[in-house]
Amino acid sequence: MSNRITQLFDIKYPVIQAGMIWCSGWELASAVSNAGGLGMIGSGSMYPETLRDHIQKCKKATNKPFAVNVPLLYPDIDKHIEIIISEGVKIVFTSAGNPKTWTSMLKSKGIVVVHVIANSKFAKKAEDAGVDAIVAEGFEAGGHNGREETTTLCLIPIIRKTVKIPVIAAGGIGTGRGMLAAMALGADGVQIGSRFVASNESSASLQFKNKVINSVEGDTKLMLKQLTPVRLLKNKFFEEVQAAEANGASVEELASLLGKGRSKKGMFEGDLDEGELEIGQVSALIREIKPAKEIIDEIIDEYKKGKEELINGF
Repeated sequence: MSNRITQLFDIKYPVIQAGMIWCSGWELASAVSNAGGLGMIGSGSMYPETLRDHIQKCKKATNKPFAVNVPLLYPDIDKHIEIIISEGVKIVFTSAGNPKTWTSMLKSKGIVVVHVIANSKFAKKAEDAGVDAIVAEGFEAGGHNGREETTTLCLIPIIRKTVKIPVIAAGGIGTGRGMLAAMALGADGVQIGSRFVASNESSASLQFKNKVINSVEGDTKLMLKQLTPVRLLKNKFFEEVQAAEANGASVEELASLLGKGRSKKGMFEGDLDEGELEIGQVSALIREIKPAKEIIDEIIDEYKKGKEELINGF
């Protein structure tokens, strides 16, 4: 399956595991990389020295390429960048900020840089900033999301026409057929988050994993649009946010309701009532917690089968 993405990252399959806060540490990243995809450490929930520890453990657990996701709004971003460089990380995915801030410096250190966007305006800005590829994330995605609410089905062809660099599709992709559809729309690879939340190696709490595999269509919704749009599973906290927004809560009131540590409480500690439970719409298709390798193998097998059926007829 050689293409621009597999060549850029030196991986077997154009499947990237998303860098999800509280869910994607070194165990998941190394497992995905060992299975032929690109594993990713999600640094957004880590203190600098915690990130260093995860990078060092990941290097011991795999001799394959892996990446680190860096949300650019992180308060200790300079310390994270310093650690990434000193530890010899070769691939960085940036998100939630201006790619111009760090791209040139990272590339000067020989690091491949990918930036996450949700519209054509920022796709072009990222390309102009010199990134090597972009992740185009549609409305279906879990966690933080674009304000435009453009679905992946519409977003990928738009972005494909906007930029010349490789495009990685994200949002609503958790199966081989979903991957095939994204590639048919013009993507060079796919980034998958929610499916890997429900993996053995994910650092998410077992309570959260079970909540994910028992969810059905309609159980998630994009919330907190006045702050930073985020897709959440419905629970007590979700209902509190929904009621506050319906009553015209201000940005300050919503920020106070969100408080600190909500995502850790829900996804990492397993408080399914008071915690913030971030997951994508594709959770309605997830029914089992499995090892990351089995997930990768199933995705690739289904992708190949689906492609053959399209060529030869059902």
